[in-house]
Amino acid sequence: MAGLYIHIPFCKQKCNYCDFHFSVSLKKKTALLKALEKEIVMRKNEIQEPIETIYFGGGTPSVLSYKEIASLLETIYFNYTVKSTAEITLEANPDDLSLLFLKEVKGLGFNRLSVGVQSFFDTDLQFMNRAHTAKEAIYSIKNAQDIGFSNITIDLIYGVPSMSLANWNNNLEKFLSLNIPHLSSYALTVEPHTVLAHLIKKNRIKPLDDALAKTHFHFLIDFMNKNNFVQYELSNFAKEGSESKHNSSYWQGKTYLGFGPSAHSFNQKTRSWNVANNARYMKVLNSGVLPLEIEVLTPAIQYNEYIMTGLRTIWGVSLSTIEKEFGMKYALYFKTRVERFITQKNLYWITKDRLGVQAKDFFLVDGIIADLFWLNR
Repeated sequence: MAGLYIHIPFCKQKCNYCDFHFSVSLKKKTALLKALEKEIVMRKNEIQEPIETIYFGGGTPSVLSYKEIASLLETIYFNYTVKSTAEITLEANPDDLSLLFLKEVKGLGFNRLSVGVQSFFDTDLQFMNRAHTAKEAIYSIKNAQDIGFSNITIDLIYGVPSMSLANWNNNLEKFLSLNIPHLSSYALTVEPHTVLAHLIKKNRIKPLDDALAKTHFHFLIDFMNKNNFVQYELSNFAKEGSESKHNSSYWQGKTYLGFGPSAHSFNQKTRSWNVANNARYMKVLNSGVLPLEIEVLTPAIQYNEYIMTGLRTIWGVSLSTIEKEFGMKYALYFKTRVERFITQKNLYWITKDRLGVQAKDFFLVDGIIADLFWLNR
């Protein structure tokens, strides 16, 4: 299995918490899309196997027109073997999802939508500087369902200072009422060089409350479990059969190519990433060179990545896989390091061979993972 990720580095406006690579100026959009198509063609020999997932992310891919999206897809289909059953996802903001646009992208073959709702309360959306309203979010989802999109996921953010537990419950109840089969939910975090970080530094808003975020997170787990959603990854919940195939390929260490500024690629042995600068990305590609850096993954890095991705998922990590893929040295190291987490019941045996994180301790998973890392890279 292999996947393709297409990074569209444009947004209408900047959300206060976001540190992804994008531009709010669309002046160079046409030139950048031409460079993006050139990269797609230049890298066609890097994957020989059929493509099972295509993911348009960003940024905000829904700022593109029907013709622009169609041209990118045409370039992909001409240069890669795409399975007829491929999962093809479009990230979108609610304010872009007009009925006409939804019909157009469905006609192009998109069969999954990822809608950046973040909250069903306008006060939260204003705090985050989102471009849409709660009403637009609901309207866009219902429109998508009316024209035949059944595979839909939305994002919701918790830990927002103004968000009471009652409002967080109301957000989840609204999600449930809309009959959406998948939810991605993340804690609001303060990333360097964001508007949110600046506002906190200037004491214009209070620092985020970790205790509030933890309360929201545990409430989220209980709520989704009671309503028969499986938490198959730290931040992702799905009805059976509605898990994201594309994102699951990241967590399961499968091959993918990432196109566009700042996009990453992975093939088990190497990881590469494109320059996170639109102008340099276009300049380098126009000279006939790929704008990327490559890192050869040592056994230590591969082991660390396996631990990091595996313990964030319902599948956990396999002791036999560690021994087979990385060697007895890593297997013995892992067995020694995990003992206290098993004793403390942070980790449990999913099977005789697999260890996973207890749902109650998912909020602590990053600390557990860090303690299991092989530090001599």
